Amino acid sequence: MTEHDRPQREQDPTTPHYDHPTGGWGSVGSVLRHLGGKRVPLGVLDTLWRQNKPRGHMCTSCAWAKPASPHLAEFCENGAKATIWDLTKDRCGPDFFAAHPLSELRGWSDHTLEAQGRLTHPMRYDAASDRYVETTWDEAFAAIGAALRRLPPRSTVFYASGRASLETSFLYALFARLYGHNNLPDSSNMCHETTSVGLKKVIGSPVGTCILSDFDECDMLLFFGQNTGSNSPRFLHPLQAAARRDCRIVTFNPVRERGLLEFANPQNPAELLKGSGTPISDIYLQLRAGSDIAAIAGICKHLFALDDENPSDQDPVIDRAFIARHGHDFEAFEAWVRALDWAEIEAACGLPRADLAEVAALYARSQRCIGVYGMGLTQHVHGSDSIAMLVNLLLMRGNIGRPGAGICPVRGHSNVQGQRTVGISEKPDLVPLDKLAEEFGFDPPRDTGLTTVEVVQALLDGELRGFLSLGGNFARAIPDQGRADDLWQKLELNVQVATKLNRSHVLVGEGAWLLPCLVRAERDIQATGPQAVTMEDSLSHIHGSLGRRKPASEHLLSEPAIIAGIAQATLEPNPKVRWQDWVGDYGLVRDLIARVYPDQFADFNDRLFTPGGFYRGNAARERDWQTDSGKAEFTVPPALSALGDEPGPGNFTLITLRSNDQFNTTVYADRDRLRGLEGRMRLLIAPDQMREAGLAEDQTVALVTVSDDGISRRLEGLRVTPYDLPAGCVGAYYPEANVLVPLDRYDCASKTPAYKGATVRIEPIP
Repeated sequence: MTEHDRPQREQDPTTPHYDHPTGGWGSVGSVLRHLGGKRVPLGVLDTLWRQNKPRGHMCTSCAWAKPASPHLAEFCENGAKATIWDLTKDRCGPDFFAAHPLSELRGWSDHTLEAQGRLTHPMRYDAASDRYVETTWDEAFAAIGAALRRLPPRSTVFYASGRASLETSFLYALFARLYGHNNLPDSSNMCHETTSVGLKKVIGSPVGTCILSDFDECDMLLFFGQNTGSNSPRFLHPLQAAARRDCRIVTFNPVRERGLLEFANPQNPAELLKGSGTPISDIYLQLRAGSDIAAIAGICKHLFALDDENPSDQDPVIDRAFIARHGHDFEAFEAWVRALDWAEIEAACGLPRADLAEVAALYARSQRCIGVYGMGLTQHVHGSDSIAMLVNLLLMRGNIGRPGAGICPVRGHSNVQGQRTVGISEKPDLVPLDKLAEEFGFDPPRDTGLTTVEVVQALLDGELRGFLSLGGNFARAIPDQGRADDLWQKLELNVQVATKLNRSHVLVGEGAWLLPCLVRAERDIQATGPQAVTMEDSLSHIHGSLGRRKPASEHLLSEPAIIAGIAQATLEPNPKVRWQDWVGDYGLVRDLIARVYPDQFADFNDRLFTPGGFYRGNAARERDWQTDSGKAEFTVPPALSALGDEPGPGNFTLITLRSNDQFNTTVYADRDRLRGLEGRMRLLIAPDQMREAGLAEDQTVALVTVSDDGISRRLEGLRVTPYDLPAGCVGAYYPEANVLVPLDRYDCASKTPAYKGATVRIEPIP
């Protein structure tokens, strides 16, 4: 079979869609529009040229792997947008804040706030004038330190976005524990914490087992709930190569995402001229939201049937030799699968038995399979069980712990996985506290800290008194968005380290500080000269990053310098804690990381710019199962649906979506090219369901959360848009739709919010 005769299921032509390959001229045009429509310096092109290359700067967008032999341009459309956004000529300084009180800024859109440009000066909030006013770094550090000393440590939270480097993250986590708490949630709490908890339980590793070369060796890829085209476009290059060598690619996703349908390399002139791309998915199955457990169970059930028909030891369908040596509790899993009724499976996932049997037959013939997933699996009440079910499927044929096979969660923020690696975690059992105690001469707190969900609840309950945010836009990213908006003003301390203005910065009161920092592409000059930082990609490789751009303002500090300044003003002196030395030479911080995590970061400084990054290792990849049983765990899920409960008649499951012109809470433009949509206030719904509900295209409606907690959650002003979706679910963009996700709807194991599984009803607006 060639790339041209792969069977493709057609997009519903009556609904909006993008009728071109991902990449191609569309990608080129999008980058050029952002270059031309934003005020950016000419040097941004040189920055992009060096992006994701050894001794260049690592992109601040997604965490996809960087190859040892980079492409001519090793940046994607979304990475270019992130860099252009960072390096704008626009500035947001004291004059801007003097002209605009926060009461006014709260009425501005999220996009307009960020579009004001780079923050230039440290600022403090002045309640009398309702404005941010200029301050000095010394004043800020002294005041913040004094406030932290007054507050009980456990009444404060140190939040981190996923962009901060390994060096920054290590110092931030150390500061928190020296101060006296483990309240260290980060953005993974809202996306892949399900992975950290779920994979740790079943294979002993909190991260995926694949490396980049595995995608050159696999002969099958199974995708679940991941939108490669918008969320990690550089991943499309190895996918295209895999498709061209006849690797079979099967996708399970409620939405037909263009990146997993067709790709044209925008760096290949021949592909641009041809105007068509490489088909990616052999089979694309639009299952119901939250029904991945059922779909995988169907594949497993057919595998058992195939094994019964062909029990040969020469080419077994089920690798019972591997299971006997490496698996635990397989018998209970097998009994559960065999007892399942096909009608129950079909009803749960909305897919016919024949489709699941076809996938199972392909899988039975494959030799090396990778399971890839994103937040379509993680953001459900039983998200951990969905991940465990995918692990079950891979283990059945020994597809973890050998080349060309494994499990591959695709992470979002550029260093969100790395932060957890070096100590940003509310879970003390994931941190080598004894080593920290020995290295720095203190007794680290051992109690479990607050997750993101628990932070919001503490704010609602009046128990949160101080909040430090290392980047991010926490107030917009959280579930039940809006419920806590008025309460941020009541905090005694609110410190926001940021590069641009966002919603979290205007929902503040007395005791608020806005501290501007360098972006990764800018020069970071300290006492010993230019400094490099590091981050970890989705495939556990560590990359050095060296910024070369002139900083946006002479008043900016680096993130490590800001953390050190606050820490020195807060903590009692400790001869083993050398903040100034560490800020002067980040290599000393890397030495600390290497001593605290010797198995993963040995010779850290010597490997800083290894092409393709250096691999920190993964025991599960070597079939060293660091689980309770010492083996890989087969598990039985509590239900076939990850939703927790099914929507009743007339209700729908809400899937929150990210647009092509967006990175998490940062919205670059109101366009979603890869879905063929303009504007963000849209309700996506299947045409048949639209008609059954008595709705008309472009009708204005509200979405209302269906819950029994007595809290009203409502999002108005949505335009009804017929879209190619399965029955029973609707789609809307986040962060706008986060208002509809109840705080108490989260993964049972990790407390990751169920952003892909809230139950809603549609109310027409007269």
